[in-house]
Amino acid sequence: MRRRHHFHIDHAGHSISTTVQTGHTAVVEVLVDGKEVGYAKTSGDRPVPVTVELPTEPPTLVTVRATPGPGIPRCLLEVPGAEPQMMSPRPY
Repeated sequence: MRRRHHFHIDHAGHSISTTVQTGHTAVVEVLVDGKEVGYAKTSGDRPVPVTVELPTEPPTLVTVRATPGPGIPRCLLEVPGAEPQMMSPRPY
């Protein structure tokens, strides 16, 4: 059974949202300021890293690490030189 989970965090003045669709194949979509900038698929419950670029000056590369399972999915924002930050789940 497929299910969609939504996560969000604000970083460096930008809105970062992630949707994790679970099922046999997990699909991860990352949006920055409402625009899709990253996409990945994986089988099973393996963590999926999606590296995206924030439109800062100079551009900043960050990684969203989505873990589809087991259980409820989780997402972390990984920024170079900082501790990973848990992204907040959002009900839609």
